[in-house]
Amino acid sequence: MFATLAVVMVVALVGSLPAARSGIRLPLVLGELLAGIVVGISGLGWVDASEPTLDAVAQVGFALVMFVAGTHVPIRDARLRPALGRGIGRAALVGALAVPAGIGLAQLFDAPHPALFAVLLSSSSAALVLPIVDTAGIDGPELLPLLVQVAVADTVCIVALPLVIDPPRALHAGLGAVAVIACAAVVFVALRQLERTGMRRRVHHVSKDRKLAIELRVSLAVLFGLGALAVWTHVSVMLAGFALGLAVAAVGEPRRLAGQLFAVTEGFFAPVFYVWIGASIDVRVLWEEPSRIGLGLALGAAAIAVHLVPRATGQPFALGALSATQLGIPLAAVAIGIAGGLLSRADAAALVLGALVTIVAAAIAAAVATPRRPHTAEPKPPPDTPRP
Repeated sequence: MFATLAVVMVVALVGSLPAARSGIRLPLVLGELLAGIVVGISGLGWVDASEPTLDAVAQVGFALVMFVAGTHVPIRDARLRPALGRGIGRAALVGALAVPAGIGLAQLFDAPHPALFAVLLSSSSAALVLPIVDTAGIDGPELLPLLVQVAVADTVCIVALPLVIDPPRALHAGLGAVAVIACAAVVFVALRQLERTGMRRRVHHVSKDRKLAIELRVSLAVLFGLGALAVWTHVSVMLAGFALGLAVAAVGEPRRLAGQLFAVTEGFFAPVFYVWIGASIDVRVLWEEPSRIGLGLALGAAAIAVHLVPRATGQPFALGALSATQLGIPLAAVAIGIAGGLLSRADAAALVLGALVTIVAAAIAAAVATPRRPHTAEPKPPPDTPRP
């Protein structure tokens, strides 16, 4: 177990190097996914994604990634209210266009998943878009509608995914999603009450003074409880993580908790999850079924195309391409589909390929949307002062 985790962490570190380069900064997850492919079933075989301990750690990582993404949605920002109409309208427009596009792709590539393709094309990834926006320093009047659009699309698609990927169990999955959301709502009410009574602040001070990390422990306990409910009801743990993150964001996340969650997630669990996903995907089947290469490229291109349509409502092209970024929904579809025998390995690899296309497009879009900083010339030294 420890040897496997050591390999995974080293591989994740190597995979993160492209994100540190200047110029077009590729998202960190892209390098980690590709590194996982190299050392997994498709490549060197150093990492066995079916190993139970690694699988369990990766699932925890997925829930934490979505939890952190949910906490970064600026629900309490008063400036969001004027942007709600545009953001929701754009998400609805993209969703409406995704339905015929998904049906068309299913017919073109003879794939029995038109509803799944429609959900994929509609989806966005708050887990990627929000960090990209923060890192690139993107701002302006169209930023808040973009955040609303991404959050709405991500939430709706997270709920819709288990319903469309396994229609015979849609009722059971739907009830499970309702149960998880209801529990997250109860958590929100409880947190708000603790905030109003001042109990949360008192606990925070005690935790900080005595180094107890109470808020982190409670957050993880609630997250794991919601995750257990999600697994029991055959709903992806991503819904549990994202719903809890939204509940915490709605009340207000303490800075200390945010730092602790970032360290735990980005330092260990998230890299393990992304490398695990890459290691579990057998891309070799794409060469055996070349049509699935076309399907993956078409899924990525179609997702970008439908997300560029809101340009007609005033959204810049770069932000439209950024909103097309996919991650959680395709990865959850792969995990559910392979575990339940609902997707062939070739189709699963095609979904990941499509997501990678949108991630690369997002990196280019972020470079275009990044505000240009004026270059400040180095002041000239006095004539009698030697240059260092």
